[in-house]
Amino acid sequence: MTEFHRRQFLQAGSAAAASLALPALAQAQNFPNRPIKLICPWPASGSSDMVMRALADSATKVLGQQVIVENKPGASGMLGPNELVKAAPDGYTLSQLTIGVARLPHMQKMQFDPLRDFTYIACLTGYTFGIVVKADSPFKTVKDLVDYAKANPGKFSYGSTGNGTTPHLAVEEFASKAGIQLTHVPFKGSADGLQALLGGHINAHSDATGWAPHVDSGALRLLATYGSKRTKRWPKVPTLNELGYDTVSDSPFGIGGPRGMDPAIVRKLQDAFKKTLSDPAVLAAFEKYDQPVIYMDSEAYTNFILASYVKEKRTIERLGLGMKS
Repeated sequence: MTEFHRRQFLQAGSAAAASLALPALAQAQNFPNRPIKLICPWPASGSSDMVMRALADSATKVLGQQVIVENKPGASGMLGPNELVKAAPDGYTLSQLTIGVARLPHMQKMQFDPLRDFTYIACLTGYTFGIVVKADSPFKTVKDLVDYAKANPGKFSYGSTGNGTTPHLAVEEFASKAGIQLTHVPFKGSADGLQALLGGHINAHSDATGWAPHVDSGALRLLATYGSKRTKRWPKVPTLNELGYDTVSDSPFGIGGPRGMDPAIVRKLQDAFKKTLSDPAVLAAFEKYDQPVIYMDSEAYTNFILASYVKEKRTIERLGLGMKS
């Protein structure tokens, strides 16, 4: 190869390397230039769906491109995370990520590894949980529930948003502390669980505050909430913890994407969703469902999930719900 041709070859190689880097840089600078899909892994019209839609509408205004909510209910909220495993890491496919991503891998074989397969973009809020019964139910207090369950093991049925979700595990923790045996009925989300309760098919429903309108209207009775302190909205309703059952459950959640996302795109999305937390429409949705602002940036959210993965393993093992080998 002559010196002239060698220089041409090296120049061509440098140009090729630069051309590979430029599309990635341009992609980050121009992001987003088309609609973004945000998966809500719960049924339409439930409390999670309503909050996710408020966040999506607000993010649409910040990003200048439509953020479209797509419902994929089932599998205890894991169909959204499953979708991320197959998606391109370009920022155009996102999903709500609940604490379940750090918990369920200890209970069953999953399609993902939470420590490897996701980009944790931002934590935004968290749920308030409680257990409700119909207003005409004979169970007027948690003590009534416990007394009945002790006399009738396994006959008291309660619904939740799925196996391994916080509404499920909180009641199992309470039942373990109370020395009672309850029958768990998993549903795809809050809407169908509430329909089952209102229809008299189950005795109680454990869930986030999708039940709030029914409690306020007098159709349902709230027996207890699961936080560390009583809610502002229902200050007369005790927590499981203060009733002596040593049960405190909260559940921060956020937005994630596939692994390997461009850090510049992650920052754009992180900052955009942070701005939604000052939007009056988003704050109104949070207020309606008693959800506080719980913001963590990408780094803090990632560290939170790593710590939760270890913590959830201990909880699952203590309750005897670990994956059977």
